[in-house]
Amino acid sequence: MNDPAGATASVPNERRWLLGATATVGAVVGVATAIPFVASLAPSERAKSAGAPVDVDLGSIAAGAMATVAWRGKPVWILRRTPAMIASLESRTEMLADPFSAHSEQPGYANSRLRSVRPEWAVLIGICTHLGCVPNFRTQLPGDDNGGVGGFYCPCHGSMFDFAGRVYKNVPAPVNLVVPPHRYVAANLLRIGQ
Repeated sequence: MNDPAGATASVPNERRWLLGATATVGAVVGVATAIPFVASLAPSERAKSAGAPVDVDLGSIAAGAMATVAWRGKPVWILRRTPAMIASLESRTEMLADPFSAHSEQPGYANSRLRSVRPEWAVLIGICTHLGCVPNFRTQLPGDDNGGVGGFYCPCHGSMFDFAGRVYKNVPAPVNLVVPPHRYVAANLLRIGQ
């Protein structure tokens, strides 16, 4: 076997070149495989939007009116209470199952008889705490024929809540409506969620 003079010297160089090329291709394939895998671990856009905060312009809600927005797939009510509605919250305390919200879910800053940061505004998750129905906003509750006040009435099973979302006694709902986390980022701008 005749070996030309430079043939044996080039074999190690060719091996190094092949090893380097193979390592480079392997690294590129590894990174190309890892990028989609790592991206799949991040929450989807749908998941992000489902838990994202919701901003609400309060300037368009008239006194005594209510707006509904969706947050985390749930209806959230924003009620602009009139002075008469606020006064009614004081007069019916003895008729409520949990008037001081001791057994209800609300942020610490909304743990008052009005269950709100600002007296004029009620922010409530519009789902009945009994079986998850959606109550109706009423200016007068059933059985209150003497010019009484309204609130929220669940037609499915008869649960009733006042304008602060506090549940009345002797109805199926066990606790008050939930107050979601919220804050005012401007005079007329409410942010629901963190």
